[in-house]
Amino acid sequence: MNVAALKSAARAAIVIPAVFAFADKVIQQPQTSLLAAFGSFAILVFTEFGGPRRARLTAYFTLGCVGALDITIGTLCSRTPWIGAVAMGVVGFAILFSSVFGGYFAAGATGAILTFVLPVTIPVSNSVIPQRLEGWGIALGAGTLAAMLLWPTRERADLRRTAAEALRTVADYLDGNASADAAHRAASELGRRFLGSQHRPTGPTGPAAALNSIPDELDWLVSFITPPLELSCAEDREALAAAAAALRAGAATLEGGSERPDFERLAAARDAVAHALVRRLPDVPDLDAIEPAFRIRVATYSARQIGAYALLATGAAVPELDRTDLVQPSTPHTMLERLEQIVVEHANVGSVVFQNAVRGAAGLGLAVYIAESTGLQHGFWVVLGTLSVLRSNALGTGRSIVSALAGTAAGLLVGAALVIGIGTHESVLWIVLPFAILLASYAPRAISFAAGQAGFTVTLFILFNIIQPVGWRVGVVRVEDVAIGFAISLGVGLLFWPRGAAALLRRQLADAFARGADYVVIAARDLIEGGYDVERAERASDTAIHRLDDALRQYLAERVATEFNTEDVAAAVNAANRVHRAAQSLVLFGRMTDPRARLDRCGRNLDRELHALQSWYLSLGYALVNVRPVPPAHIRDTEGRQLLLECVRDGVRGDDKATARGAIVLLWVTQHLDNLWRLEERIAERVNTARAETAEKSVLGRLRVLAS
Repeated sequence: MNVAALKSAARAAIVIPAVFAFADKVIQQPQTSLLAAFGSFAILVFTEFGGPRRARLTAYFTLGCVGALDITIGTLCSRTPWIGAVAMGVVGFAILFSSVFGGYFAAGATGAILTFVLPVTIPVSNSVIPQRLEGWGIALGAGTLAAMLLWPTRERADLRRTAAEALRTVADYLDGNASADAAHRAASELGRRFLGSQHRPTGPTGPAAALNSIPDELDWLVSFITPPLELSCAEDREALAAAAAALRAGAATLEGGSERPDFERLAAARDAVAHALVRRLPDVPDLDAIEPAFRIRVATYSARQIGAYALLATGAAVPELDRTDLVQPSTPHTMLERLEQIVVEHANVGSVVFQNAVRGAAGLGLAVYIAESTGLQHGFWVVLGTLSVLRSNALGTGRSIVSALAGTAAGLLVGAALVIGIGTHESVLWIVLPFAILLASYAPRAISFAAGQAGFTVTLFILFNIIQPVGWRVGVVRVEDVAIGFAISLGVGLLFWPRGAAALLRRQLADAFARGADYVVIAARDLIEGGYDVERAERASDTAIHRLDDALRQYLAERVATEFNTEDVAAAVNAANRVHRAAQSLVLFGRMTDPRARLDRCGRNLDRELHALQSWYLSLGYALVNVRPVPPAHIRDTEGRQLLLECVRDGVRGDDKATARGAIVLLWVTQHLDNLWRLEERIAERVNTARAETAEKSVLGRLRVLAS
């Protein structure tokens, strides 16, 4: 049983009938009752904000202001079909596009749209606006209090506990008390758990942003410590022990403990590993021999990152670390600059959010025009039908229509039977109403979309027969109106980007890999020579990663037959994030290196390797977009690697510590490039295998059709 869904449904079943009864029996204004009932649905059924209490309260207050504005504008535009349609399109686009600003905006989108749909599709005079706002105010006040006080969501606390468990599992692996599979599984499950969270990063030092940074950093750490490392000295063992201790301290912090990660121990252990490598450098046969030291170094640095994020996630200060020590995108100086950056990232046809906003605005605007111009008795059902089944592709919309029609038909039969059986006994309708709301609220989350449609239909049967008794005929009217809305959804889905998120996901993957590879190359060349525009490459890669994240969420939300299974898609997205993360690490190297101690002559031996790596990731993007086989990993420049090692050896023979640090940084750069080369092999193998399996299934499917 889905306990969270049951609590949310029970809350709605208690509060919505009470709000409706108060408006209907005490205030006795039909428009107030209507907005109170539907406003309660908007807040308690279609919207659920998680996170800290203050943030949730702010989100509900913002939704209340948006709803009041929607009700006012919707009422003013309700008497002229084309004005109402244009207003619906503009408002729909604005609300749907606002999801780029974070999970709270996305979570409140359906509720906000509902507050415009109802007023714009029920024409009344402007004098009724205060009555409608009164109903919305009652719904907002009761709904917010109920959401905050009656079985409030504890998603943030649950996320912290989940993150703490994952950190302990990885720490156990570092100490030899857990398997590599367990560490991989813990990191992967944590990433999936956070994928559906509303709390996407909204700033580099905010608690929500810090908490969201932990899964990616943990996945990065695990990718370097598996398979098991070969420890060659006491410094290596101490470094892994320090990393494990930092992860456990971070887990305790997330669970409310007072233990703090020992950043000084981590720094000392990391420096000791580097010094031990310098001592061994004259005897190192090739660059492959320094790989264990590099992986250990990454583990200690990632453990430090995770420990800092754990402290920031609980609101604690991290005076031991400067903000530049934390891996994060560059941040604009003002909130206005940040908002401008987000809008620029998504205001084009390459963004799935932009596509959804255009598609939704067109569908909703058309639905409003048809509903108003044809004089349908309950025209708002046309718009709600459009909104309920509109997906990002024609196939997804078509399947949603089948489910919605089946659910509506079932609800029609059950509702009609109830109304016929109950007759005009209003008191019995009031008794049945909470149970109908419970079903309508619980079914979409715990049973199916069709079950939710059935529950909602039954609920509306009862509501309308309380407001204006018309018997079973209200159900027939709803089926007619909703069917029109479904047809509009399907038509819009066919016209606007009918291939949906699957095709866009491939393009966004290609772009993320290409921009990430550019970022890696420019960051490496800036380390070697200086003078490169790293910030510009960083912004381009950040934008590509953000768009990829949005496309992935949309892809998973469609829940239709897809080209690749979820695990293959998640693996490809994680690979793109790792390319981006490698570039961030190179940027951090630059912050630690004295520009006067650059070993330019040594670093130039990486030119051919960098060019080959960049070319391969561009080829990968072409293969993904055009559904072609992914080429094998690029051929290594073994000669250049060996020349670099010899050059670095010469550079560390003196007593200049700055030069020695620059030499070690160059070695770390080669190891990041090696890691990205190994990533090429894994990507090529997984994508080509998935493509072959998909092709085989397609052939078998055609054979079965021919055989039948």
